[in-house]
Amino acid sequence: MEKSILVESIRYSAVCQGCCAEAEWCGVQALVGEELRWDVETTCPACGFAVAVCGGDLPEGLRGRLLSEHGRAGLRVAPPTRNAAIMRVLRAELGIGLDGVRAVLEQVLTGQYSGTLPEMELLARKLRASGIEAAASRTVD
Repeated sequence: MEKSILVESIRYSAVCQGCCAEAEWCGVQALVGEELRWDVETTCPACGFAVAVCGGDLPEGLRGRLLSEHGRAGLRVAPPTRNAAIMRVLRAELGIGLDGVRAVLEQVLTGQYSGTLPEMELLARKLRASGIEAAASRTVD
């Protein structure tokens, strides 16, 4: 099992929840071993309000900001591929049914499946653990 850490972070301005002044926020998504983690935090310079939020699924707003700042990453598998083995990993990791996994498999095989770099690296690690040569990398839009 790979123990490396992969981190993407962003800084952005947003309204303070305490006083409505502009504050700098920091958002992070990290792949630690085989676990995705995220957090967002800020301390308002105007009123001192501080908040840190983490856990659960990555909020779409944070995901969108990460994709906008860093770009999309893709997942590649090396031929020859074992489609059934890839589908097992995708179903387990993405929590999708047989119909959905067929569409995702097609996107993976054609190089069109993408997300944040930590998300794609997690799938690549899971595929490699199942004996499938896989890699995550930045895509060029």
